[in-house]
Amino acid sequence: MIRAATVNDVAEIRAMIRELAEYEHSAEQARATEEQLREAMFGEHPAVFALIAEDGETGETMGYALWFPHFSSWTGTRGMHLEDLYVRPRARGGGHGKALLASLAAICEQRGYERFEWWVLAWNQPTIDFYKSLGVDFLDEWRVCRLSGEPLRELAAEAPAVLDRS
Repeated sequence: MIRAATVNDVAEIRAMIRELAEYEHSAEQARATEEQLREAMFGEHPAVFALIAEDGETGETMGYALWFPHFSSWTGTRGMHLEDLYVRPRARGGGHGKALLASLAAICEQRGYERFEWWVLAWNQPTIDFYKSLGVDFLDEWRVCRLSGEPLRELAAEAPAVLDRS
């Protein structure tokens, strides 16, 4: 079963974020607190949304998807960025990942989102193979860029004054 996350799922989502980070060999980078996640998902201005995959018989949480809308200046439409897709190891192969992706695709269709995009680690061949089986296009000509930490602060310090006309 796939359902929208509720505020009562925040602790479980945080636990799965940690599990995902460990799987991706990046546990030290997963610093989000339950309070931060609660605010991001259920605060006055949600920044991100989540779906939960549950076992139909036991109700146990098997996985989650965390996503947010984005905008394409080329198409003039919104799209969806999938931040996290995670299915617990014991539940893999049970259809939960595909059900989460299908539910997200349905949200895209319902809202008129033309693009549904996400990243996958280059070494994660089982996941890449799964995505290929769904007909996913891999945009090999694009590179992910990230500016964080001290380089982010240094560049920000060079910013001219910005006039806010909102």
